[in-house]
Parts: sequence; structure tokens; C-alpha cells
Amino acid sequence: MIDMVRLANFGPLASVEWSSLGKLNLVIGENGAGKTFLLKTLYAVVRSLEMFGRGDERQSSISEILARKLYWTFQADKIGDLVSKGSRNPLSFEALVNGRKIAFQFGRDTSKQIISELYDATPLEGNSVFLPAKEVLSLHHIILKSREVDQLFGFDDTYFDLAKVLNINPTKGKNFPEFAASRKNLRELLGGRMEYDEADHRWTFKKGNEKYALGIIAEGVKKLAILDTLLGNRYLSPQSIVFIDEVEAALHPKAISVFLDVLALLAERGIQFFMATHSYFVLKKLLLISRTKGISIPILSSSGGVWTTGDLADGMPDNPIVDESVRLYEEQVELSLG
Repeated sequence: MIDMVRLANFGPLASVEWSSLGKLNLVIGENGAGKTFLLKTLYAVVRSLEMFGRGDERQSSISEILARKLYWTFQADKIGDLVSKGSRNPLSFEALVNGRKIAFQFGRDTSKQIISELYDATPLEGNSVFLPAKEVLSLHHIILKSREVDQLFGFDDTYFDLAKVLNINPTKGKNFPEFAASRKNLRELLGGRMEYDEADHRWTFKKGNEKYALGIIAEGVKKLAILDTLLGNRYLSPQSIVFIDEVEAALHPKAISVFLDVLALLAERGIQFFMATHSYFVLKKLLLISRTKGISIPILSSSGGVWTTGDLADGMPDNPIVDESVRLYEEQVELSLG
């Protein structure tokens, strides 16, 4: 679990400090504020700590793994390009993960090697994942080929990592009760499930005895099906951290509500979530979850380039998205009253 994060001069994030994090965490801001950038940064760091000491990375240091992860996640010519434009100071990152400190920094001239790094703990046990705003199932084989064969920029590591783990076959047997309940809720919302055909290298949607081509399936269904698949193949565990960009993307209000209820249920079992949004509806639903369950939902809010922290347990944040929603409501009331 990520307990605290502090960044300086990191791309569009001039200064961010977010502490006392919980199982459900929300980043809100307008387009271009840096929400996706922050989630990608956290994912790159956490995934590096999970890869450390595993498989092909057994002989690599944290610095080497992290540098490669940042390079393929942000796909800059050199990772030094991630330093905030106009800043004379180096980029710096610090976080507490499971109570242990991970910190690094580098300057604008850094190519593909991080010299200054601090991490003295063991590798993380979980499997984390980033769910991008755009669905990946219809591009699954293209993503894998572009990276595994062609080694080209285009699909960054958030897409590539997700495409790889979606290939893991479903696992039979008893799952965690909260995971099983979440899958049940997702299946009821979906009305079916996604299946991967190894021979044809394509996904289809199965509803009853009928199979449907992916091209005629709604974007929102594909998005929900991805989470169902990751629960079904046991890639996700109570030690996982899930990053969701634009949690509301492609979902109608009822689906958003059910989806957030599912995430809250999974959080009770241990999964930590970081979500980005610019939706007032998401804010309202999470506020209700916070009040109903009596839980803290830390929120990081961007307004005019300044980041502030708060908690939905204390009410709505001071944010332009909230202000505009209230303004529209007041305008509607005035029109109704004549």
C-alpha cells in the first residue's frame, strides 16, 4: 500500500504532497491538470518495486528497472525530459510504500540511468495494474506486436503491461469472498463475459450460448469486462494496487455507481485504488460510499495549477468542477422559479 507520496518538478507537477492515503483515493482536476501523469508515475514506481527480484529482473537493480519503466511509460527521448520545463532544480520523488521509503531524483540531462536512488526493502508481493481511459481489448494483439516484436513507441507500458496480463488464463477454484461477490456484481451488470480465442487471437463477448464480435460491444462493457477478467485469472490479489484513469469513461450513471460499489468492496479485501476523474457524479457517489461505510477517501484536488488535499469524509472539495456543478444547479433552480 502507498502511504504517502511527494513529488517536485515532475512534468506538469511542480509540487505535490499527499499523505494519509487510504484504500480508495481520488485525484480530481480539469483536463491537462496532470491527473494521468500522476497516476502513471505512481504506477511506474510501484510496478518497478514488484518487478524487482522477479524473473528476468533478478539481476537488475531498482535504479535500472525504474529508469526503464519511466522511459517506456512516458516514452520521452530521455527520462530527463520529465523534469518540469523551466525548472533549474532536479526532479524528485519520494513515497512510503508498506511503511518503507522509496526515493529518487535526476536532472534534465539524465538519459536512461538513475544515479540517485534509495530503497532498501524487499520486492513488493502484489501485482499492480493501470486501467487506461481507452479500452484495450480491440487493440490487444496490436499492442503486443508493437512492443514485443517492433519495439516501437506508441502504446506505453500502461497499455503493454495490461495487454500481457489479460492473456493469463482464468483460474478455477474458490476465490476470496469479496472478489467472488465483485465478479457476481460485474457479471450482472455486463450480462455476460469476455473470452479470448487463442486460435484467432481475438476477444469475443459471450452472453448465454451466443457469441458477439468485439466491434459491436459497447466501450463501457469492455471496460468492466477487463476488471472481471483480472479477477478471474487471479492476477489481482489483496496486495495489488489498481490505478484507474477517468474512472467514469464510457460508463452511464448506473454503471458508474455499480462500478464504484465494486471497487469499494474490493478495497475492503485489501486492494488499494487510485482513481482520476473530472466527474461531479463520481465525486457524489464516492462521498455517499464514504458516509455509508464510514471510511476515509483521501482526495487530491487541482485548481489553477495548485494541488490541495482533503477527504470526502469531510465533504466536497473546493474545486472548479464542484463549483461549476453547483452553478448549473442554481441556474436550473432560478429558471424553474421563473
